[in-house]
Amino acid sequence: MPEDYVIPHREPYTPHTSPTTRTHHTQPTSHTQPTQPTSHTQPTPPTSHTQPAPPTSHTQPAPPSAHIQPTPSGPHTVAVVGVGAAGTLTAVHLCETATRRRTPLDLVLIDPAPEAGRGVAYATPDPGHRLNVPTGGMSCYPDDPGHFTRWLCRHGEPTVTGGDFATRYRYGAYLADTLAQAIVRAHGVVSVRRLRTRAEDCAGTTDGRVVLGLADGTRLAADAAVLATGPAGPTAAWAPGELREAPGFIASPWASGALDGPLADGADVLLVGTGLTAVDLALTLDRPGRTVHAVSRNGLLPQPHALTPAGPMQAPEGLYGSSLEQLRRIVRHHVARSVRLHGDWRPALDSLRPHTARLWQDLTLEERAELIAVDGALWNTHRHRMAPATAEAVARARTAKRLVVHAGSVTRAAVLDDGSLSVGLSGDRELNVGWVIDCTGPGRRPDGSLWGSLLASGTAVPGPLGMGVATLDGRLLAAEGRTGLPLYTLGSPRRGELWETTAVPEIRVQAAAVAQALLAPLAPRRRTSRRPLDGHGLALSTHAEAAAAYRTGLDRILKVRSGAEDALRRAVGLDPGFALGHAALALLGHECGAAVDVPRALAEAQRCARERADERERSFVEVVTRRVHGDNGDTALVRHLEAHPADALALAAAVPTIAFSGVDDLDDAYALRLVERTSPAYDGHWFHTSLLAFLRQEQGRLHEAGELAHRALAAEPASGHAVHALTHVHYETGTHRAGRDWLERWVAGRGRGAVHRAHFSWHIALHELALDDPAAVRRRWFAQLAPGRVTGVRALVDSGSLLWRARLSDSWRGELPTSDVLDSVEADVLERPATAFTALHSAVTLTAAGDLTALRRLRDHASGADEVQRDVIAPLCDAFTALIEERFHEAALGLHSLLPVLRRVGGSSAQREVVEETLLYALTADGRSDAARLLLDARLRRTHSPRDLRLLSQLPT
Repeated sequence: MPEDYVIPHREPYTPHTSPTTRTHHTQPTSHTQPTQPTSHTQPTPPTSHTQPAPPTSHTQPAPPSAHIQPTPSGPHTVAVVGVGAAGTLTAVHLCETATRRRTPLDLVLIDPAPEAGRGVAYATPDPGHRLNVPTGGMSCYPDDPGHFTRWLCRHGEPTVTGGDFATRYRYGAYLADTLAQAIVRAHGVVSVRRLRTRAEDCAGTTDGRVVLGLADGTRLAADAAVLATGPAGPTAAWAPGELREAPGFIASPWASGALDGPLADGADVLLVGTGLTAVDLALTLDRPGRTVHAVSRNGLLPQPHALTPAGPMQAPEGLYGSSLEQLRRIVRHHVARSVRLHGDWRPALDSLRPHTARLWQDLTLEERAELIAVDGALWNTHRHRMAPATAEAVARARTAKRLVVHAGSVTRAAVLDDGSLSVGLSGDRELNVGWVIDCTGPGRRPDGSLWGSLLASGTAVPGPLGMGVATLDGRLLAAEGRTGLPLYTLGSPRRGELWETTAVPEIRVQAAAVAQALLAPLAPRRRTSRRPLDGHGLALSTHAEAAAAYRTGLDRILKVRSGAEDALRRAVGLDPGFALGHAALALLGHECGAAVDVPRALAEAQRCARERADERERSFVEVVTRRVHGDNGDTALVRHLEAHPADALALAAAVPTIAFSGVDDLDDAYALRLVERTSPAYDGHWFHTSLLAFLRQEQGRLHEAGELAHRALAAEPASGHAVHALTHVHYETGTHRAGRDWLERWVAGRGRGAVHRAHFSWHIALHELALDDPAAVRRRWFAQLAPGRVTGVRALVDSGSLLWRARLSDSWRGELPTSDVLDSVEADVLERPATAFTALHSAVTLTAAGDLTALRRLRDHASGADEVQRDVIAPLCDAFTALIEERFHEAALGLHSLLPVLRRVGGSSAQREVVEETLLYALTADGRSDAARLLLDARLRRTHSPRDLRLLSQLPT
């Protein structure tokens, strides 16, 4: 039996085979494949495992049919029949769920197709065949909707957004690559075998397992099987007998080579059906001199997606428990309301999508039949839409009369002497065409020898209205509603149970549920041994090796030293089910600009927390989730610290120091009491003392802050937080020379391993600015803060802000090198920042560059982001825009109004001071010398600064 890939438990995975092996790898290396995906709601032709297996020169003679393919002893064996979209999604979730749970699994994928992930739906290389759902709805993961969009960005399409429509072939490459990555991550837990053959029958064993009969004559025993066979093939029951026998009739247009050969000439074509399959074929066959006819009972083509989608709507009330007639009335009113509110009916229908399965199940069988007969066509044409580019191409073809759509049915057909076809349509219409193609969609019931054997034996029974097969949560039901063999299915075979079940958003949820159901009985019993601790006495839901790596990462975060990200990656690599490790990585990526796929890490943390975590760990995952989503994260963080004061990582995230932006309004008495109340949990630990030092200097209690910082440094000289606190004390007390010299010595010594050395260099440059030493500022910038030495968020926070402050005080003459800073920052970070703190510094750098267009895009993003960005960053962008446009009076008013609320963006007063300095510049440029003098006097009362003295002396009297 040929195998496609075998991943033994102790062998490293490699995607290459030697010349002597008989294996073929189905995962395409996505960057070497042409790429294009498919519309997930389009009725999909049957997956390739129902077709005859292609002959291959490397196939060995088939063993005797009585031979049973051995399965590894020990691990549970699951067979997945079919590796199209449904089978691939199932395999991905099985690999990842088993890996998180550390459940050994033998996974066998059965399909003769050359590649996993494509089936027939996503194998079309035609670039005109696009998904009929935006990329934002096509992720493999229900809890990580942006996964496909990010994959496209990493694979040659950096400007793609979640609202774009990718090609179907590209989506097939994504599915294959995602499966390949899941297999690699599962190494050591899941072994994967790929059998390039078909499953033809299935029987049970006395011990409750299943045995699959394969086309090569062998039999495979498994503990359970998932039948991911895709939609049934078309039946052509509508076609007259003469037409079905005609050489010009194509019953399966997606079969390999079906459209090759004579169809390439200019003969006219009739497509029977006007759904998404017909649309794709019409575009493929469109050429000058040919007319493509399409006929269906209603003559309706799918509606297009909106070029600019309207906002989402909530589903209407009263859906459940309603009769079909009541549902019709509710939906009509809901659509009318959508048109009134948005000028578009689409939001109304989209809001119904999460409810369709339950609504279908609430209807009686008679109502379901009536829904399909009366409302089905109208629903399908509005629910399953064309991509805008596809709709435009169809419109062009119809305008040019190369595509003609008819309402009616085929009544007769005859083969003419020249081999062409004369086809009669209802209404006494007649067409002469070279080819007739069946585009009516899949049959009602799963087909192929495997399903035939199951239905014949009673192991499977037809589903409601004869559609699909009967299932209970995906498990096949036998006669009288009994669960029989451990057989599961998903996608199209569940049509009778769920109605809408052929789209990726539904299938991915089913795949995850099937994986959970298959692996739930195999969950290992909880260990009774004591769990490892995190260094502050808190238990960790992981094993000792992963806990050690996590402690290293946590220690480096608390000391503000490099290597934390690598240590945390090592922790989740050792234990992929370690929720806290994934959450910490997500937090570093979100707040510190670490090279982390934040949505992916967050989704992993959530999955792991559901499966294996204690209350404290689940609470921390919730905190990170809310912070990433901008959903009242500070409240959740405060609540978490009240319950778990010894959680050092949560405490670090709460205090706006060098590592994290902190909670809003930290000077609020309640928040300060919260931080101080954590003190008993640390008993004078240098980390807590360092944070308290920073807080005291923010309160203006500078002498106390200095003493606390020195105490922490005596216990841990590498404590970056203590150094940061003492640095601020020097700056706020105006001891600029001593502060500069002391910090420079620390950076050259203990600070060599600091993760934020650029920020300490920025602090040294602030001293040099205050000392009015522009030459030193320039040297510092080029030596330690220029892009190349600093990248990402730090380039905005440190390099960009320093340039602007230098320009504001006339400490930088000539052109500012802001373009270098902007080029070193990703567009998403610059124009769609995740936090208000990053957004503040993005606005500053864009203002320094005079980039009004990007500044306005940032303002638009902030207006739709979290509350702080809406309330602070959006008006700040307006004020900066006025400044660039030399509307100085308006700019000064806007900046002055923001000073009282600026603390909400997080960070330190020294960082937020850039807004005050911009206000000073605006007042001076507006000729308001008295107001500028008052501001400078207030600054000088706070701290001595030769630069401010110079600026004061230059004001006109």
